[in-house]
Amino acid sequence: MTLTTQQLVTTTYFEKLIWTWRNHKIQYTVMGTGQPLVLVHGFGASIGHWRKNIPVLASAGYKVFAVDLLGFGGSDKAPIDYSTEVWVELLKDFWTDQIQQPAVFIGNSIGALLSLIVLAEHPEISAGGVLINSAGGLSHRPHELNPPLRIVMAAFNRVVRSPMTGKFVFNRIRQKSQIRRTLYQVYRDRSAVTDELVDLLYTPSCDPGAQQVFASILSAPPGPEPKELLPKIERPLLVIWGADDPWTPITGVKIYEKALENGKDIKIVPIPGAGHCPHDEVPDVVNAQIVDWLAQRLEVRG
Repeated sequence: MTLTTQQLVTTTYFEKLIWTWRNHKIQYTVMGTGQPLVLVHGFGASIGHWRKNIPVLASAGYKVFAVDLLGFGGSDKAPIDYSTEVWVELLKDFWTDQIQQPAVFIGNSIGALLSLIVLAEHPEISAGGVLINSAGGLSHRPHELNPPLRIVMAAFNRVVRSPMTGKFVFNRIRQKSQIRRTLYQVYRDRSAVTDELVDLLYTPSCDPGAQQVFASILSAPPGPEPKELLPKIERPLLVIWGADDPWTPITGVKIYEKALENGKDIKIVPIPGAGHCPHDEVPDVVNAQIVDWLAQRLEVRG
C-alpha cells in the first residue's frame, strides 16, 4: 500500500543524530536504504523543513540524509565567518564520513546553491542534483530582487549588521508573529504556514549565538553565481521552481534554460501557484517530480 505524504509525515519519527565536524556539533537524520540522497535546507531552516519529503523519498527506495548546516537548526551556532565555502566543506566532509558513494544533492534556496557548488567543485561525490528555487548567492545580489525588495533588503542588511541595532532587530524579526508574516509572503497557500512550521524556524533562533550567525550570513560574500557554475556541471540536474516566488523569481530559470540549450542534462519544472518552498507547500507535487526524475536519470546513468 502506498501511503500519502501526510500519512507518512504523521507516522514517522525522525531520529536526530549528531556528527562532530571541526569540534562543532552537526545534527542530521537518515532514513531508508538504497541510493543516497542528501537534503540541504535553506536560510533559517533545518532538517524539519524536509519532514514532508524524507519519508516519501525513503519509501521510494532511497537512503535519505538531511543535515542541519552549521549555524542552523540543531547544529552549533559557531562564532565564525560564514560562507558558502564553509558549508560546502562541511557537506563534502559529511559525505566522506557518512556516505562514501556518489549521492544526489537536493537543496532549497541557499541549499540548492550549495548543492550546485558541490556538483561543480566535487563531481566525484555526486550523482546528480535537484535545485528547488535556487538562490543566486548566499546574500542577495540587487539584480536578483524585485525593485521594491532591493531597497528594503539594502536598508535591512545595514541595520542588522550594526552593533547598535542588530540585536534589537533580530529579536523583533524572530518573534513568531513576524515569522508567520514572512512566511505568508513566500508561501502562496497560507494553510501551509502551520504552527509547526513557525516553531521549526523560531526554536533555533533562541539558541545562544543565533543572532551573530544571522548577522554574519547577511554580511557574507554571496559566493559563486549559478551561471558561473553551470559550465562545470557534468551531472544531471532537476530544476524545480515555485513560479510565484517573490524572493527568487521564476526568471531565475533562464540561465538553466540556456544551459539546457547548450547541451547540459537539465529538466526544468515550474510549479504554478507555489512560492519559495514548494517542497513544503506542495510536497506531493515536488516528491512525485523528484522520484520520477531519480528513477529515469539514475537508471540511465547506471
